[in-house]
Parts: sequence; structure tokens; C-alpha cells
Amino acid sequence: MSRIQPVNAATAQNETAEILNGVKKKLGKVPNLIATMANSPAVANAYLSFSGTLAGGNLPANVRERISLTTGQANQCDYCLAAHTLLGKGAGLSEEDIIDARNGTASDERTAAAVVFARKIVDTRGKVSDEDVAAVRNAGYSEGDIAEIVANVALNLFTNYFNHVADTEIDFPAAPALAHA
Repeated sequence: MSRIQPVNAATAQNETAEILNGVKKKLGKVPNLIATMANSPAVANAYLSFSGTLAGGNLPANVRERISLTTGQANQCDYCLAAHTLLGKGAGLSEEDIIDARNGTASDERTAAAVVFARKIVDTRGKVSDEDVAAVRNAGYSEGDIAEIVANVALNLFTNYFNHVADTEIDFPAAPALAHA
């Protein structure tokens, strides 16, 4: 059972009801992550704003999903791995792409540079080296793209940690275990 209970959309009131109704209208359902965040409208709105703003950035959805998967794997967040496995498929990722991302890589060099950099951000708690930044820059990522990689890692750290604390009930198909896990 979750340590922080999700808000019931049917009985939610005021701003909380508006948030949950907006999510349901957009997604067709209210994922438990957002329903749990909705205990604080400020938290739910912060997440939705951050996520929505990054979705309009330069990084394509398939790269953002790979960053989500590598971050979720690094933090062993089963909720996020389940959600982003499904969302990754929706962004065009194959099963192999998803496994590669969870392992901190990708099959093409440019995408791999972003995923490797994202994983280094997680592993070093942001204290990456000059060489790490140069490698992602040399792969063709602009200063703005690098900033967006950092922001996407931060967004995923937020959801990973939130789910660990809340013990959010997974409402997506479970991500398969990795062979070496």
C-alpha cells in the first residue's frame, strides 16, 4: 500500500479537482503519480509545468524518454520504469532501444552521448567533468540542448524520489527485468 495516498479524482475539490480533471482530459486517465502529487496542488502543478515545458524544448520525445529510462534505472524506480517503457514505445522506441536506455546507452552515437551524459549526471550527482561536457557537445548538442538534458534528469530525479517516498502504486504494465539485473 502506498505511503502517501492518491487523491480520489471523483471527490477532489477546488484546485485539486481542476488539476486532476485537466490531466484526465489530456491523458484519458489520472496516473497514480499525479493523483498522489495532487495532495499538494503546488507539487502537481510544478511537475505538470516542468514536464510540459520540457516537452516543448529542443530534445525530441525519444531522447527525453531515453533520459527518463536511464535515470529511472539508475534510481531503481519501478514506477518510472513502467511508465517510461510505455511512453517510450509511444515515442517510437523499440524494445532494444528501451533496454539500451536502461543500460545507459543507445545504438547511435549522438543519442548515446546524451544518454551517457544523463547517466553521468545521476551517478556523479551533477559533478560531471569537463570531458563529460565536451563529449556531449562534440556529439552535436548545443548549450541549450545540454541544459535540457540536465533539466530532464532533474525532472526524473524528482519523480523517482517522489515515488520512492510515496511508494506509489504502479498503474502501468511493469517494465521487464533486465537480463543482468
